[in-house]
Formats: sequence, C-alpha cells, structure tokens
Amino acid sequence: MDIILYFAAAAIVLVSQLWVKSAYAKYSEIPTERNYTGAQVARMILERNGLYDVKVQQVSGSLSDHYNPKNRTVNLSAEVYNGTSVAAVSISSHECGHAIQHATQYAGIKARDAILPVAQISSTLGWTVLMIGLFMGVGSATGGVLFTIGLVMLLVIVAFQVITLPVEFNASSRALRILDEYGIVDEDESSMAKSMLTAAALTYVASLASTVLNVVRILAATNRRR
Repeated sequence: MDIILYFAAAAIVLVSQLWVKSAYAKYSEIPTERNYTGAQVARMILERNGLYDVKVQQVSGSLSDHYNPKNRTVNLSAEVYNGTSVAAVSISSHECGHAIQHATQYAGIKARDAILPVAQISSTLGWTVLMIGLFMGVGSATGGVLFTIGLVMLLVIVAFQVITLPVEFNASSRALRILDEYGIVDEDESSMAKSMLTAAALTYVASLASTVLNVVRILAATNRRR
C-alpha cells in the first residue's frame, strides 16, 4: 500500500508538470494577432488598474514568472517578457492578476501571505523532522515529539496549498477576463489562453494531491507499526 501511494503521489506531480510544459511549448509557438509582448501586456494591465508603482522586469529561467509583493514587481522570464505568443500574454496577465489581488486586498491572497512564512519553514524542515522522529521511534518521548512536530508542519503545507488554489484560479479568471476586455486576444486566442492557464493552475491541484497522499502514506505506515 505504501509503495502504491508513493508512486501515485510522484505520478500526479510528474503528469501535471509534463502537461504544463507541453501546453507552454504548444502555445509559445502561436503568436497573437495583436502582437503585444508580455511586457507590454503587463504594463497595459497595471496602468489601466492604477498600479503605476508596480514595476515589470525580466528575470532569468524558464517558467520562473511571478509577482513579488515585497518589492511590487511583476517578474517575467525572457520568453514571456519579449514574447508575443498566446503563452506569453497569458502568463503575463496571470501575474498581473496577482498584483491586482494585492492592490484590492483580495481575501484569499491575504490569508496565503499570512501563512506563507510558516509554510516556507515547514516546507524546508517538515519532512526532515518527521523522518528523524520515525527513525528514533514514534514510541519514544523524543521521537514522538519530533514526529508530531513534523506532521504538523506537513499539515501547514497542506493548508497553504489549499489556500493557494482559489488564489491561483482567481488570478487566472482575472487574466482571461482582462485579455478579452482589453482586446489583447481574439476569440480563438482566448480559448487557447484558457487552456494554457488551466494547465498551469492544475499543477497546484497536483501538488496538493501529492502532499495529501504522502501524509496519508506516513500515517498509515506509522499506525501499522503501532
């Protein structure tokens, strides 16, 4: 049972990653009729929403695009920043969706930001602390405490991933609406943009499912040992 859950969790993540990479590869080859670059789209969206103080900048890496609320920057990879493809404008508008969420105090992103520091620590230490607890023996005083702390950290990760889902889907829905309303894409391109953003959003669903399966696997194994 343990091995099945382990490979199921790994398979879910792998399939989702392959899906988003496949979608990106496909839609990055399809130029938009309007020929706006990702950087131009970002600047247009931000200015129309009064976010003149949010900077748009190019960063290294592939699919490294993100919005940084600390320094108020929309960070776009070279392919998105300079690209005029369906993928480029979709990803650019999605990251601007996060900027708008922050500006409008969207409840979901406020909750995610609140739990983020604890989630980062949990992501770094959770599995290590839990495995040390298992190695020392859950039945021992120290091992039991470490296992419990590790398990709580994993549950924090699950909570963070649950909160992240509506935030990501909301950013994508904002992006699709903006792309249509601002005339950045036509009807056919809008459909492709939706496919691109759906594939990207489902990676978060896959991450949540993978974490939950691994937690269940650990709990089941621990229960059998007891």
